[in-house]
Amino acid sequence: MDRELRAVSTVRLFTDRKCFGPGIAELLRRVDEHRSLRAAAQSMEMAYSKAWTIMKNAEEALGVKLLESSTGGKNGGGAVLTENARRFLEAYERYCTRLRACSEEILAEEFAFYRDL
Repeated sequence: MDRELRAVSTVRLFTDRKCFGPGIAELLRRVDEHRSLRAAAQSMEMAYSKAWTIMKNAEEALGVKLLESSTGGKNGGGAVLTENARRFLEAYERYCTRLRACSEEILAEEFAFYRDL
């Protein structure tokens, strides 16, 4: 049995409502990979309508466009991240990395006694 303590933190950002977190971050990474919101949602086993709603709610709460979409046609349409989406995603990932490092340090300090139990 693994008895090592570890903290698991999830970061969600808010304006007047939730606007960015691990779900939207993963959705953006998958859109970047698949070049399609529908394909990104499918790769996450998420309904397209839910992905679309999550994306629209995030854009409204942040006040910035996160995806540039094109509808079907000869080349089939798709979606790409806007520059603002890339900036948010990169900043979110850096913030989470730094927060995890701080969290691990504090955990080691506050629960040092646990090793002696």
